[in-house]
Amino acid sequence: VPNLQGPCYISPVPNGGFVVSEECGDVKVFTSSRKLLCSLSSKYGHRFGNPTGVCVDMEGSILVADEQRCTVHLFPEHGAPVCLVSTGLRRPVGVACSSFGHLFVADAGENCVKVFKYCVRPP
Repeated sequence: VPNLQGPCYISPVPNGGFVVSEECGDVKVFTSSRKLLCSLSSKYGHRFGNPTGVCVDMEGSILVADEQRCTVHLFPEHGAPVCLVSTGLRRPVGVACSSFGHLFVADAGENCVKVFKYCVRPP
């Protein structure tokens, strides 16, 4: 996949495609045939500082750690983004989620992994 601006982190998505974060830029979603499906900043009108870790939860929502803004946002397939973590992070760089609704955040600023429980209910 060419023409990415500093690709950093990557995660598979349920349809066989993948999501990739670009350093100081955007997060892009690709199909299984490696075609650009969407840019999260364009689709949601969201401005990233420095998107780092990305993962996809059981509902197909994309979770993104923003190292510069010290946040983790959830981007559902339909609807507006949800800020899951807005305090308590110094330098979030990696994220992963479990099938039990746990969000794991690697915080390089505090040299630890922080665990959060989350549940997103439909509107």
